[in-house]
Amino acid sequence: MPDYSVIIPALNEAGHIAACIKMVRAINSPVSIIVVDGGSRDQTALIAEQAGAQVIRCQPGRGFQCNCGAKIAEGGILIFLHADTYLPHNTFTMLNDLFSNPKVKIGTFRLRFDSDNWFLRICGYLTRFDTILSRFGDQCIVVRRSLFDELGGFPQWPLFEDVDFLRRARRKTKIHSFPAEVLTSARKFKQNGPIRQQIKNGILILKYLAGVSPEKLAKEYRK
Repeated sequence: MPDYSVIIPALNEAGHIAACIKMVRAINSPVSIIVVDGGSRDQTALIAEQAGAQVIRCQPGRGFQCNCGAKIAEGGILIFLHADTYLPHNTFTMLNDLFSNPKVKIGTFRLRFDSDNWFLRICGYLTRFDTILSRFGDQCIVVRRSLFDELGGFPQWPLFEDVDFLRRARRKTKIHSFPAEVLTSARKFKQNGPIRQQIKNGILILKYLAGVSPEKLAKEYRK
């Protein structure tokens, strides 16, 4: 059976981090969980420690945080999980079966939002297809340590570090779509409006593909 390390980059996630950790523990109690706090101004780090995770601190930036977590992770398979996302109950049974095949090196889950909005249901359905517009870190990237190291980890970018990582992975191997869904928060879509937020995301991706720097795009995203 493979060894897993669950790496959770977090920033001001006091409202979600405990539930995320407890969910992973309920599925696989002995699994290693590393929370990488990027300088939270709330109680994220303390709550994560109290929930039983190993907590390390580093500068903010999801790519940087994921790489910091990977440096101390001992598992042969790395699971990069967002703090507001919940794994399916059969995660490790399914991953054990899939990764027993040495040709399987990386994959993501399909996505479901905690909303019954029709547009978000369509967006979630499209995440089963492997395109640059439908595969992101929100879907929980699961990757063999050997491939992660071969790719040099995530770029130290403030935005689209997951897009770049998956683009480079596609040049090496197939990115599998796991036959199960993670449940993620639709908070940004609820705040800004689902269609409006997705249009904004799509424009930013097109700008990224056109060569605009991730630093400039991150400033635009935060607006």
